[in-house]
Amino acid sequence: MNKKTAWRATIILLAVAMSSAVLLNGCMVGPDFRPPGANVPAAWTGVLETPTAHPSMTTSQPAALTHWWQKFHDAQLTALVEQAINANLDLQLAEARLRQARAARGVVAGGLWPAVNSSATYQRTHPPGTTDAASGVRDQDLFQTGLDAAWELDIFGGIRRNVESANANIQAAQAGIRDALVSVAAEVALNYMQLRGFQQQIVIAQNNLKAQQHTAEITRQRFAAGFVSALDVANANAQVATTASQIPVLETSAQQAIYALSVLLAQPPAALLQELSATQPLPITPPEVPVGLPSDLLRRRPDIHQAEAQIHAATAQIGVATADLFPKFSLTGSLTYQSNVLQNLLSGASRSWSFGPALSWPIFQGGSIRSNIHVQEALRDQAFITYQKTVLTALQEVENALIAFDKEWEHSKALNDAVVANRKAVDLSMQLYTQGQTDFLSVLEAQRSLYASEDALVQSTRNTATDVIAIYKALGGGWEGEPSGGVALCCG
Repeated sequence: MNKKTAWRATIILLAVAMSSAVLLNGCMVGPDFRPPGANVPAAWTGVLETPTAHPSMTTSQPAALTHWWQKFHDAQLTALVEQAINANLDLQLAEARLRQARAARGVVAGGLWPAVNSSATYQRTHPPGTTDAASGVRDQDLFQTGLDAAWELDIFGGIRRNVESANANIQAAQAGIRDALVSVAAEVALNYMQLRGFQQQIVIAQNNLKAQQHTAEITRQRFAAGFVSALDVANANAQVATTASQIPVLETSAQQAIYALSVLLAQPPAALLQELSATQPLPITPPEVPVGLPSDLLRRRPDIHQAEAQIHAATAQIGVATADLFPKFSLTGSLTYQSNVLQNLLSGASRSWSFGPALSWPIFQGGSIRSNIHVQEALRDQAFITYQKTVLTALQEVENALIAFDKEWEHSKALNDAVVANRKAVDLSMQLYTQGQTDFLSVLEAQRSLYASEDALVQSTRNTATDVIAIYKALGGGWEGEPSGGVALCCG
Protein backbone atom coordinates (compact mmCIF):
# COMPACT_ATOMS: atom_id res chain seq x y z
CA MET A 1 0.00 0.00 0.00
CA ASN A 2 1.50 3.35 -0.98
CA LYS A 3 1.36 6.53 1.07
CA LYS A 4 -1.59 8.03 -0.80
CA THR A 5 -3.67 4.89 -0.39
CA ALA A 6 -2.81 4.69 3.30
CA TRP A 7 -3.93 8.24 3.98
CA ARG A 8 -7.14 7.62 2.06
CA ALA A 9 -7.85 4.55 4.18
CA THR A 10 -7.14 6.56 7.29
CA ILE A 11 -9.61 9.25 6.31
CA ILE A 12 -12.27 6.63 5.53
CA LEU A 13 -11.79 4.94 8.90
CA LEU A 14 -12.05 8.28 10.70
CA ALA A 15 -15.24 9.11 8.82
CA VAL A 16 -16.75 5.73 9.67
CA ALA A 17 -15.79 6.11 13.32
CA MET A 18 -17.23 9.61 13.56
CA SER A 19 -20.45 8.52 11.86
CA SER A 20 -20.79 5.54 14.19
CA ALA A 21 -20.25 7.72 17.24
CA VAL A 22 -22.93 10.17 16.07
CA LEU A 23 -25.44 7.43 15.18
CA LEU A 24 -24.91 5.59 18.45
CA ASN A 25 -24.80 8.73 20.62
CA GLY A 26 -28.18 7.88 22.09
CA CYS A 27 -27.22 4.25 22.76
CA MET A 28 -26.29 4.09 26.43
CA VAL A 29 -26.54 0.91 28.44
CA GLY A 30 -27.91 0.93 31.98
CA PRO A 31 -31.13 2.39 33.41
CA ASP A 32 -32.20 5.97 32.73
CA PHE A 33 -32.81 8.15 35.77
CA ARG A 34 -36.39 9.00 36.68
CA PRO A 35 -37.10 11.45 39.51
CA PRO A 36 -38.41 9.58 42.55
CA GLY A 37 -41.92 10.18 43.76
CA ALA A 38 -42.78 11.00 47.36
CA ASN A 39 -46.08 10.81 49.19
CA VAL A 40 -46.74 13.99 51.12
CA PRO A 41 -49.90 15.06 52.94
CA ALA A 42 -52.23 17.64 51.44
CA ALA A 43 -51.90 20.02 54.38
CA TRP A 44 -49.91 20.56 57.56
CA THR A 45 -51.49 19.23 60.74
CA GLY A 46 -50.11 22.05 62.86
CA VAL A 47 -51.28 25.00 60.73
CA LEU A 48 -53.99 27.17 62.27
CA GLU A 49 -56.64 27.85 59.62
CA THR A 50 -58.98 29.96 61.80
CA PRO A 51 -58.19 33.19 63.67
CA THR A 52 -57.20 32.70 67.30
CA ALA A 53 -56.20 34.83 70.25
CA HIS A 54 -52.54 34.21 69.41
CA PRO A 55 -50.56 37.39 68.76
CA SER A 56 -48.69 35.32 66.13
CA MET A 57 -49.88 32.35 64.11
CA THR A 58 -49.04 30.09 61.19
CA THR A 59 -51.05 30.10 57.97
CA SER A 60 -51.15 27.98 54.81
CA GLN A 61 -50.47 31.02 52.63
CA PRO A 62 -47.50 30.68 50.23
CA ALA A 63 -44.31 30.82 52.26
CA ALA A 64 -42.06 33.85 51.84
CA LEU A 65 -38.81 32.35 53.01
CA THR A 66 -36.09 34.51 51.47
CA HIS A 67 -34.60 36.93 54.03
CA TRP A 68 -36.97 35.48 56.65
CA TRP A 69 -34.75 36.84 59.45
CA GLN A 70 -35.76 40.37 58.46
CA LYS A 71 -39.30 39.61 59.67
CA PHE A 72 -38.03 39.99 63.26
CA HIS A 73 -37.22 43.67 62.51
CA ASP A 74 -33.92 43.53 64.36
CA ALA A 75 -31.19 45.35 62.46
CA GLN A 76 -28.39 43.66 64.41
CA LEU A 77 -29.77 40.18 63.70
CA THR A 78 -30.05 41.00 60.00
CA ALA A 79 -26.48 42.30 59.89
CA LEU A 80 -25.12 39.20 61.65
CA VAL A 81 -26.90 36.79 59.29
CA GLU A 82 -25.68 38.61 56.21
CA GLN A 83 -22.11 38.75 57.53
CA ALA A 84 -22.22 35.02 58.20
CA ILE A 85 -23.46 34.32 54.68
CA ASN A 86 -20.43 36.13 53.30
CA ALA A 87 -17.85 34.66 55.68
CA ASN A 88 -18.98 31.37 57.24
CA LEU A 89 -16.47 28.54 56.92
CA ASP A 90 -19.09 25.84 56.37
CA LEU A 91 -20.29 27.79 53.34
CA GLN A 92 -16.74 28.11 52.07
CA LEU A 93 -16.33 24.37 52.52
CA ALA A 94 -19.53 23.71 50.55
CA GLU A 95 -18.29 26.04 47.81
CA ALA A 96 -15.01 24.11 47.62
CA ARG A 97 -16.96 20.87 47.24
CA LEU A 98 -18.81 22.42 44.30
CA ARG A 99 -15.52 23.37 42.65
CA GLN A 100 -14.29 19.83 43.24
CA ALA A 101 -17.42 18.36 41.64
CA ARG A 102 -17.04 20.59 38.59
CA ALA A 103 -13.38 19.67 38.22
CA ALA A 104 -14.21 15.96 38.58
CA ARG A 105 -16.72 16.34 35.76
CA GLY A 106 -13.95 17.73 33.56
CA VAL A 107 -11.80 14.69 34.38
CA VAL A 108 -14.39 12.16 33.23
CA ALA A 109 -15.53 14.26 30.26
CA GLY A 110 -11.98 14.19 28.92
CA GLY A 111 -12.55 10.54 28.05
CA LEU A 112 -14.89 11.59 25.23
CA TRP A 113 -11.97 13.08 23.28
CA PRO A 114 -8.83 11.63 21.69
CA ALA A 115 -5.74 11.36 23.87
CA VAL A 116 -2.51 12.51 22.23
CA ASN A 117 0.94 12.05 23.76
CA SER A 118 4.29 13.28 22.52
CA SER A 119 7.73 11.89 23.28
CA ALA A 120 11.37 12.58 22.47
CA THR A 121 14.46 10.51 23.26
CA TYR A 122 18.19 10.60 22.65
CA GLN A 123 20.54 7.64 23.03
CA ARG A 124 24.28 7.29 22.56
CA THR A 125 25.32 3.66 22.11
CA HIS A 126 28.78 2.15 22.55
CA PRO A 127 29.00 -1.14 20.62
CA PRO A 128 30.25 -4.15 22.59
CA GLY A 129 33.74 -5.46 22.07
CA THR A 130 35.33 -2.04 21.43
CA THR A 131 37.77 -0.66 23.91
CA ASP A 132 39.48 2.21 22.12
CA ALA A 133 39.22 4.49 19.11
CA ALA A 134 41.86 2.37 17.24
CA SER A 135 39.23 -0.33 16.68
CA GLY A 136 37.56 1.89 14.07
CA VAL A 137 34.11 1.49 15.62
CA ARG A 138 32.51 4.74 16.73
CA ASP A 139 29.81 5.42 19.28
CA GLN A 140 26.38 5.81 17.66
CA ASP A 141 23.74 8.52 18.25
CA LEU A 142 19.99 7.91 17.96
CA PHE A 143 17.43 10.75 17.97
CA GLN A 144 13.72 9.92 18.12
CA THR A 145 10.52 11.95 18.49
CA GLY A 146 6.88 11.42 17.69
CA LEU A 147 3.21 11.48 18.59
CA ASP A 148 0.91 8.68 19.79
CA ALA A 149 -2.87 9.04 19.71
CA ALA A 150 -5.75 6.89 20.94
CA TRP A 151 -9.48 7.54 20.82
CA GLU A 152 -11.94 5.27 22.57
CA LEU A 153 -15.31 5.44 20.79
CA ASP A 154 -18.05 5.58 23.43
CA ILE A 155 -20.30 3.19 21.50
CA PHE A 156 -22.19 1.83 24.52
CA GLY A 157 -22.21 5.04 26.57
CA GLY A 158 -19.99 4.10 29.50
CA ILE A 159 -18.13 7.41 29.38
CA ARG A 160 -21.32 9.39 28.83
CA ARG A 161 -22.92 7.69 31.81
CA ASN A 162 -19.88 8.70 33.86
CA VAL A 163 -20.32 12.30 32.73
CA GLU A 164 -24.01 12.07 33.60
CA SER A 165 -23.08 10.90 37.09
CA ALA A 166 -20.59 13.75 37.44
CA ASN A 167 -23.27 16.26 36.39
CA ALA A 168 -25.56 14.87 39.09
CA ASN A 169 -22.75 15.24 41.62
CA ILE A 170 -22.49 18.91 40.64
CA GLN A 171 -26.22 19.30 41.32
CA ALA A 172 -25.75 17.61 44.70
CA ALA A 173 -22.90 20.01 45.54
CA GLN A 174 -25.04 23.00 44.54
CA ALA A 175 -27.78 21.74 46.85
CA GLY A 176 -25.12 21.36 49.53
CA ILE A 177 -24.38 25.09 49.31
CA ARG A 178 -28.06 25.89 49.66
CA ASP A 179 -28.35 23.53 52.63
CA ALA A 180 -25.38 25.24 54.26
CA LEU A 181 -27.04 28.62 53.73
CA VAL A 182 -30.22 27.39 55.41
CA SER A 183 -28.26 26.03 58.37
CA VAL A 184 -26.01 29.06 58.80
CA ALA A 185 -28.87 31.57 58.76
CA ALA A 186 -30.82 29.49 61.27
CA GLU A 187 -27.81 28.94 63.56
CA VAL A 188 -27.00 32.64 63.66
CA ALA A 189 -30.62 33.52 64.46
CA LEU A 190 -30.90 30.79 67.11
CA ASN A 191 -27.73 31.87 68.90
CA TYR A 192 -28.83 35.50 68.71
CA MET A 193 -32.18 34.63 70.32
CA GLN A 194 -30.36 32.63 72.98
CA LEU A 195 -28.12 35.62 73.71
CA ARG A 196 -30.98 38.09 74.04
CA GLY A 197 -32.96 35.60 76.11
CA PHE A 198 -30.09 35.09 78.55
CA GLN A 199 -29.64 38.85 78.82
CA GLN A 200 -33.32 39.26 79.71
CA GLN A 201 -33.04 36.46 82.26
CA ILE A 202 -30.14 38.36 83.83
CA VAL A 203 -32.30 41.50 84.02
CA ILE A 204 -35.11 39.50 85.67
CA ALA A 205 -32.66 37.95 88.13
CA GLN A 206 -31.14 41.34 89.01
CA ASN A 207 -34.57 42.93 89.55
CA ASN A 208 -35.70 40.09 91.78
CA LEU A 209 -32.39 40.20 93.63
CA LYS A 210 -32.94 43.89 94.45
CA ALA A 211 -36.46 43.18 95.70
CA GLN A 212 -35.25 40.26 97.80
CA GLN A 213 -32.39 42.32 99.22
CA HIS A 214 -34.91 44.96 100.21
CA THR A 215 -37.06 42.29 101.87
CA ALA A 216 -34.01 40.93 103.69
CA GLU A 217 -33.20 44.40 104.99
CA ILE A 218 -36.74 44.81 106.30
CA THR A 219 -36.49 41.42 107.96
CA ARG A 220 -33.25 42.37 109.69
CA GLN A 221 -34.84 45.56 110.94
CA ARG A 222 -37.83 43.65 112.29
CA PHE A 223 -35.47 41.15 113.91
CA ALA A 224 -33.55 43.98 115.56
CA ALA A 225 -36.87 45.30 116.86
CA GLY A 226 -37.74 41.88 118.24
CA PHE A 227 -40.73 41.30 115.95
CA VAL A 228 -39.35 38.22 114.12
CA SER A 229 -36.94 35.42 114.83
CA ALA A 230 -33.45 34.85 113.45
CA LEU A 231 -34.94 32.11 111.27
CA ASP A 232 -36.67 34.73 109.13
CA VAL A 233 -33.38 36.56 108.65
CA ALA A 234 -31.61 33.34 107.67
CA ASN A 235 -34.34 32.45 105.17
CA ALA A 236 -34.22 35.94 103.67
CA ASN A 237 -30.44 35.82 103.32
CA ALA A 238 -30.64 32.34 101.76
CA GLN A 239 -33.17 33.60 99.22
CA VAL A 240 -30.87 36.49 98.26
CA ALA A 241 -27.86 34.21 97.90
CA THR A 242 -29.79 31.68 95.81
CA THR A 243 -30.98 34.31 93.35
CA ALA A 244 -27.53 35.91 93.19
CA SER A 245 -26.02 32.52 92.35
CA GLN A 246 -28.11 32.34 89.16
CA ILE A 247 -26.61 35.48 87.63
CA PRO A 248 -23.05 34.17 86.94
CA VAL A 249 -24.50 31.07 85.28
CA LEU A 250 -26.65 33.20 82.98
CA GLU A 251 -23.71 35.51 82.23
CA THR A 252 -21.65 32.47 81.23
CA SER A 253 -24.37 31.28 78.86
CA ALA A 254 -24.75 34.74 77.33
CA GLN A 255 -21.02 35.07 76.70
CA GLN A 256 -20.86 31.59 75.20
CA ALA A 257 -23.65 32.57 72.79
CA ILE A 258 -21.52 35.53 71.68
CA TYR A 259 -18.58 33.18 71.16
CA ALA A 260 -20.76 30.92 68.99
CA LEU A 261 -21.92 33.87 66.89
CA SER A 262 -18.33 35.01 66.38
CA VAL A 263 -17.25 31.60 65.11
CA LEU A 264 -20.26 31.43 62.77
CA LEU A 265 -18.95 34.68 61.27
CA ALA A 266 -15.47 33.08 60.93
CA GLN A 267 -14.01 35.34 63.61
CA PRO A 268 -12.21 34.63 66.89
CA PRO A 269 -14.64 33.82 69.74
CA ALA A 270 -14.22 37.15 71.55
CA ALA A 271 -14.46 39.31 68.42
CA LEU A 272 -18.11 40.32 69.00
CA LEU A 273 -18.00 40.78 72.79
CA GLN A 274 -17.96 44.56 72.67
CA GLU A 275 -20.65 44.72 69.99
CA LEU A 276 -23.11 42.28 71.57
CA SER A 277 -22.55 42.51 75.32
CA ALA A 278 -24.98 45.40 75.81
CA THR A 279 -28.37 44.11 76.94
CA GLN A 280 -31.10 44.26 74.29
CA PRO A 281 -34.68 42.95 74.33
CA LEU A 282 -35.75 39.83 72.49
CA PRO A 283 -36.91 40.57 68.94
CA ILE A 284 -40.67 40.58 68.45
CA THR A 285 -42.05 37.42 66.85
CA PRO A 286 -43.68 38.04 63.44
CA PRO A 287 -47.49 38.27 63.66
CA GLU A 288 -47.92 35.74 60.86
CA VAL A 289 -45.77 32.86 59.66
CA PRO A 290 -46.98 31.59 56.25
CA VAL A 291 -45.76 28.03 55.66
CA GLY A 292 -47.32 27.01 52.33
CA LEU A 293 -48.18 23.40 51.50
CA PRO A 294 -46.28 20.16 52.21
CA SER A 295 -45.77 19.62 48.47
CA ASP A 296 -43.71 22.84 48.39
CA LEU A 297 -41.18 21.12 50.65
CA LEU A 298 -39.99 18.85 47.81
CA ARG A 299 -39.14 21.92 45.76
CA ARG A 300 -37.69 24.03 48.55
CA ARG A 301 -35.63 21.79 50.86
CA PRO A 302 -32.01 21.65 49.64
CA ASP A 303 -31.30 18.34 51.38
CA ILE A 304 -34.16 16.73 49.40
CA HIS A 305 -32.67 18.11 46.17
CA GLN A 306 -29.29 16.77 47.22
CA ALA A 307 -30.68 13.30 47.98
CA GLU A 308 -32.42 13.22 44.58
CA ALA A 309 -29.23 14.21 42.78
CA GLN A 310 -27.37 11.44 44.59
CA ILE A 311 -29.92 8.91 43.28
CA HIS A 312 -29.25 10.25 39.78
CA ALA A 313 -25.49 9.91 40.20
CA ALA A 314 -25.80 6.36 41.54
CA THR A 315 -28.17 5.35 38.71
CA ALA A 316 -25.73 6.59 36.09
CA GLN A 317 -22.94 4.55 37.69
CA ILE A 318 -24.94 1.40 36.94
CA GLY A 319 -24.58 2.27 33.25
CA VAL A 320 -20.85 2.82 33.70
CA ALA A 321 -20.50 -0.64 35.21
CA THR A 322 -22.77 -2.26 32.59
CA ALA A 323 -20.70 -0.83 29.74
CA ASP A 324 -17.79 -3.01 30.88
CA LEU A 325 -19.74 -6.05 29.58
CA PHE A 326 -19.41 -4.81 26.00
CA PRO A 327 -16.44 -4.41 23.66
CA LYS A 328 -14.49 -1.19 23.59
CA PHE A 329 -13.55 0.22 20.17
CA SER A 330 -10.61 2.54 19.76
CA LEU A 331 -8.71 4.27 16.99
CA THR A 332 -4.97 4.35 17.52
CA GLY A 333 -2.17 5.94 15.58
CA SER A 334 1.43 7.03 15.83
CA LEU A 335 3.85 9.27 13.93
CA THR A 336 7.56 8.71 14.60
CA TYR A 337 10.76 10.41 13.42
CA GLN A 338 14.04 8.55 13.99
CA SER A 339 17.55 9.42 12.82
CA ASN A 340 21.21 9.06 13.74
CA VAL A 341 21.77 12.70 12.77
CA LEU A 342 19.89 15.48 14.55
CA GLN A 343 19.73 17.64 11.41
CA ASN A 344 17.92 14.85 9.52
CA LEU A 345 15.47 14.03 12.30
CA LEU A 346 12.41 15.71 10.73
CA SER A 347 13.10 14.70 7.16
CA GLY A 348 10.74 12.48 5.20
CA ALA A 349 13.20 9.62 5.19
CA SER A 350 13.19 9.54 9.00
CA ARG A 351 9.40 9.38 9.30
CA SER A 352 7.29 6.34 10.06
CA TRP A 353 3.61 6.12 10.99
CA SER A 354 0.89 3.65 11.85
CA PHE A 355 -2.89 3.82 12.17
CA GLY A 356 -5.67 1.38 12.82
CA PRO A 357 -8.70 0.40 14.85
CA ALA A 358 -8.48 -1.64 18.05
CA LEU A 359 -10.98 -3.77 19.91
CA SER A 360 -10.91 -4.88 23.52
CA TRP A 361 -13.53 -7.20 24.96
CA PRO A 362 -13.37 -8.83 28.40
CA ILE A 363 -14.24 -12.48 27.79
CA PHE A 364 -13.75 -13.81 31.30
CA GLN A 365 -13.35 -11.78 34.47
CA GLY A 366 -14.51 -14.26 37.07
CA GLY A 367 -17.87 -12.52 37.49
CA SER A 368 -16.29 -9.28 38.70
CA ILE A 369 -18.06 -7.10 36.11
CA ARG A 370 -21.55 -8.37 36.99
CA SER A 371 -20.69 -8.15 40.67
CA ASN A 372 -19.74 -4.52 40.17
CA ILE A 373 -23.10 -3.93 38.47
CA HIS A 374 -24.83 -5.39 41.52
CA VAL A 375 -22.72 -3.15 43.75
CA GLN A 376 -23.86 -0.06 41.84
CA GLU A 377 -27.48 -1.20 41.92
CA ALA A 378 -27.26 -1.60 45.70
CA LEU A 379 -25.75 1.89 45.99
CA ARG A 380 -28.63 3.25 43.90
CA ASP A 381 -31.13 1.53 46.21
CA GLN A 382 -29.36 2.98 49.25
CA ALA A 383 -29.57 6.45 47.73
CA PHE A 384 -33.30 5.98 47.11
CA ILE A 385 -33.89 4.85 50.70
CA THR A 386 -31.91 7.86 51.92
CA TYR A 387 -34.14 10.09 49.78
CA GLN A 388 -37.28 8.62 51.30
CA LYS A 389 -35.90 9.06 54.81
CA THR A 390 -34.88 12.65 54.01
CA VAL A 391 -38.42 13.51 52.87
CA LEU A 392 -40.01 11.95 55.95
CA THR A 393 -37.53 13.67 58.26
CA ALA A 394 -38.24 17.01 56.58
CA LEU A 395 -41.99 16.55 57.07
CA GLN A 396 -41.44 15.61 60.70
CA GLU A 397 -39.22 18.63 61.34
CA VAL A 398 -41.87 21.00 60.01
CA GLU A 399 -44.66 19.39 62.01
CA ASN A 400 -42.49 19.38 65.15
CA ALA A 401 -41.78 23.08 64.75
CA LEU A 402 -45.43 23.91 64.05
CA ILE A 403 -46.80 22.12 67.11
CA ALA A 404 -44.04 23.52 69.32
CA PHE A 405 -44.82 27.05 68.10
CA ASP A 406 -48.55 26.64 68.65
CA LYS A 407 -48.28 25.14 72.14
CA GLU A 408 -45.59 27.57 73.27
CA TRP A 409 -48.08 30.39 72.86
CA GLU A 410 -50.45 28.62 75.24
CA HIS A 411 -47.55 28.07 77.61
CA SER A 412 -46.56 31.73 77.38
CA LYS A 413 -50.10 32.95 78.01
CA ALA A 414 -50.39 30.83 81.16
CA LEU A 415 -47.00 32.07 82.37
CA ASN A 416 -48.02 35.67 81.78
CA ASP A 417 -51.10 35.11 83.94
CA ALA A 418 -48.88 33.50 86.57
CA VAL A 419 -46.54 36.51 86.61
CA VAL A 420 -49.46 38.90 87.14
CA ALA A 421 -50.83 36.77 89.96
CA ASN A 422 -47.42 36.29 91.60
CA ARG A 423 -46.69 40.02 91.57
CA LYS A 424 -49.98 40.63 93.33
CA ALA A 425 -49.14 37.84 95.82
CA VAL A 426 -45.75 39.41 96.60
CA ASP A 427 -47.33 42.80 97.26
CA LEU A 428 -50.04 41.35 99.49
CA SER A 429 -47.67 39.08 101.42
CA MET A 430 -45.30 41.97 102.11
CA GLN A 431 -48.14 44.15 103.37
CA LEU A 432 -49.44 41.41 105.66
CA TYR A 433 -45.92 40.56 106.83
CA THR A 434 -45.05 44.13 107.79
CA GLN A 435 -48.38 44.32 109.63
CA GLY A 436 -47.59 41.12 111.48
CA GLN A 437 -50.58 39.27 110.00
CA THR A 438 -48.59 36.48 108.25
CA ASP A 439 -45.27 34.74 108.67
CA PHE A 440 -42.18 35.24 106.56
CA LEU A 441 -42.59 31.92 104.76
CA SER A 442 -45.51 33.40 102.83
CA VAL A 443 -43.31 36.27 101.63
CA LEU A 444 -40.52 33.86 100.81
CA GLU A 445 -42.76 31.57 98.78
CA ALA A 446 -44.37 34.49 96.93
CA GLN A 447 -40.99 35.93 95.92
CA ARG A 448 -39.72 32.54 94.82
CA SER A 449 -42.81 31.97 92.72
CA LEU A 450 -42.55 35.43 91.15
CA TYR A 451 -38.92 34.95 90.16
CA ALA A 452 -39.61 31.48 88.77
CA SER A 453 -42.60 32.63 86.71
CA GLU A 454 -40.85 35.74 85.35
CA ASP A 455 -37.80 33.67 84.40
CA ALA A 456 -39.98 31.02 82.76
CA LEU A 457 -41.88 33.70 80.83
CA VAL A 458 -38.65 35.06 79.35
CA GLN A 459 -37.61 31.53 78.39
CA SER A 460 -41.01 30.92 76.80
CA THR A 461 -40.75 34.15 74.81
CA ARG A 462 -37.33 33.05 73.60
CA ASN A 463 -38.65 29.58 72.78
CA THR A 464 -41.45 31.11 70.70
CA ALA A 465 -38.88 32.97 68.61
CA THR A 466 -36.67 29.91 68.24
CA ASP A 467 -39.74 27.86 67.21
CA VAL A 468 -40.36 30.35 64.39
CA ILE A 469 -36.72 30.00 63.34
CA ALA A 470 -37.12 26.22 63.42
CA ILE A 471 -40.15 26.52 61.13
CA TYR A 472 -38.22 28.59 58.59
CA LYS A 473 -35.26 26.22 58.75
CA ALA A 474 -37.46 23.13 58.38
CA LEU A 475 -39.14 24.70 55.35
CA GLY A 476 -35.72 25.25 53.74
CA GLY A 477 -35.78 29.04 53.90
CA GLY A 478 -32.74 31.21 53.43
CA TRP A 479 -31.47 30.63 49.88
CA GLU A 480 -32.33 32.13 46.53
CA GLY A 481 -31.01 31.66 42.98
CA GLU A 482 -28.52 29.19 41.55
CA PRO A 483 -25.06 28.62 43.03
CA SER A 484 -22.40 29.76 40.62
CA GLY A 485 -19.25 29.13 42.59
CA GLY A 486 -19.82 31.76 45.28
CA VAL A 487 -21.90 31.66 48.41
CA ALA A 488 -23.63 35.04 48.34
CA LEU A 489 -26.89 33.59 47.04
CA CYS A 490 -29.47 35.34 49.15
CA CYS A 491 -28.12 38.70 50.05
CA GLY A 492 -27.20 41.13 47.34
